[in-house]
This record gives sequence, structure tokens and C-alpha cells, in this order.
Amino acid sequence: MNLSGTYKLPMGRERAYAALQDPEILARCMPGCDHLVKTGENEYQMKMKLLLASFSGLFEGKVRVADQHEPESFRLMVEGHGKIGFVKGNGLLTLSADGDGTHVSYEGQVNIGGTIAAVGQRLLDTTSKMMIRKFFEKLAQVPA
Repeated sequence: MNLSGTYKLPMGRERAYAALQDPEILARCMPGCDHLVKTGENEYQMKMKLLLASFSGLFEGKVRVADQHEPESFRLMVEGHGKIGFVKGNGLLTLSADGDGTHVSYEGQVNIGGTIAAVGQRLLDTTSKMMIRKFFEKLAQVPA
């Protein structure tokens, strides 16, 4: 499944980049995130609960940040697994100044397997977009 979109954050580009690198902020903003703990240079251990249609489950996984070009862009690589399946994906986030805010563009690919994949592409796509929107809405509320 391919994901792409844009979102405008009400903060400067440097602040937006820093917020997108801060595990405490990310954990508060990611829907269903139980915790996000730094385990190494640009690597994090993650636990999150996912609720999708009649399926729900706890996912454990890794998040890695790569190809960092502060404050313009970076790549996120995510791997997670749980009783209801697995998720593996990566995406490029690009930040550009937009007045007193920051325009964030994202583009990536996610592979989903196991029981969770049985809900269908349309529901997965809709749910993914909703989770991304909720993430950015919470991130936009982070104090400057």
C-alpha cells in the first residue's frame, strides 16, 4: 500500500523537524502508542495498540530514522508484529518553510500481512489516512 500526503504544521521548520525526532512527542502523538524508547542511535523500540474493524492487537516493533538532512528531510523505517499480523514500511518526510509554519510532505510504502490484511485494502487505506491525520493534528498542538 502506498501512502502520500501533506500537512501544514503551525511551527517553524527547525521546530517541526526537532518535534518529529523527539520520542516523547512522537509517543504522545501516535494513535495507540503505548511507548517509544530509544535503543540506539536513531533507533527506537515501539509498542502500540491497533484497532481496525473487528480486529485489535498489540504490536511490538522497531522504528529507525535514516537519511537525515536537517531540517529538510528524513526517512522513517518501521517494522511491527503482533498476534494479528505484521506491518513493515518506510517513508520519506520532507519539510519546507511555509510562512510562519511548515509544510510536511510524506511519501512511502507499507506492507501488511496476517489476519489484519484480511480487512481489505479500502479499510486499511482509510484507517491509515485517519491515523496519519490524527498524528499531525496532535503534533500541531505541541507547544513551540
